[in-house]
Amino acid sequence: MREKPDYGIDAPGVIRNLLIVTAIGLLVRGSIAAGLWSGIVALGGVRLAVGPMALWPAIGCGVMAVWMVYDSKIGKIREREKLLDNVKWSGAERVLDIGCGRGLMLVGAAKRLTTGTATGIDIWQAEDLSGNRPEATLENAKREGVAERVEVKTADMRELPFPDATFDVIVSCAAVHNLYEEKDRAQAMREVARVLKPGGAAIIDDIRHYGEYAKTLREAGCAVRRASSVVPTILLAIITMGSLRPTTLVATKK
Repeated sequence: MREKPDYGIDAPGVIRNLLIVTAIGLLVRGSIAAGLWSGIVALGGVRLAVGPMALWPAIGCGVMAVWMVYDSKIGKIREREKLLDNVKWSGAERVLDIGCGRGLMLVGAAKRLTTGTATGIDIWQAEDLSGNRPEATLENAKREGVAERVEVKTADMRELPFPDATFDVIVSCAAVHNLYEEKDRAQAMREVARVLKPGGAAIIDDIRHYGEYAKTLREAGCAVRRASSVVPTILLAIITMGSLRPTTLVATKK
């Protein structure tokens, strides 16, 4: 039997920090419940009950950590197919995955190809994805039976090592936001437009910066449409106080 692919845990450092906050909150609440102290803190004449203040953030962070692990192991594999359905595949496409990590989108695209090829680029930062290295990507391609259609390169998305108009399809999932400067994200989007063939499509799925990406891609000669519901974006933006605003866009080069 073929081994199952392992696409890693997304943002392991964030999950670790969420679990630390959860543990601290539960310890504080537990110590109060055990009668070890009153749970009242005086700050300049103001008395605060820290029990509820510790409990609810602990619950919220714990739920978020569990959801992130679930999404890394199960949810994102299901979501991959929905994202790839935004393209009408012939099987002969040349595909590029920007920030491919352990190959979630790269391998998913390769499974839709017959004579086409799929190339993934990354700089392999382990803080963005557990076990993030090219060997893991190639191993997942092997486990999914598409190794002969997949290659990986170490490259920066701001300076793609490919000629103009090379790819029929470009995909990127939760990668571009890791560029912290707006000018760098804009440069990455310009590179997407540059290496995309006329008539080709780019699927950009990310947790924030939709407006930036759409603006730059339009300026670079692409038609852009939103390919995800606005409701989850609004809900997650509210729950995370604006930190997460996931959106999928599809850009077609004119």
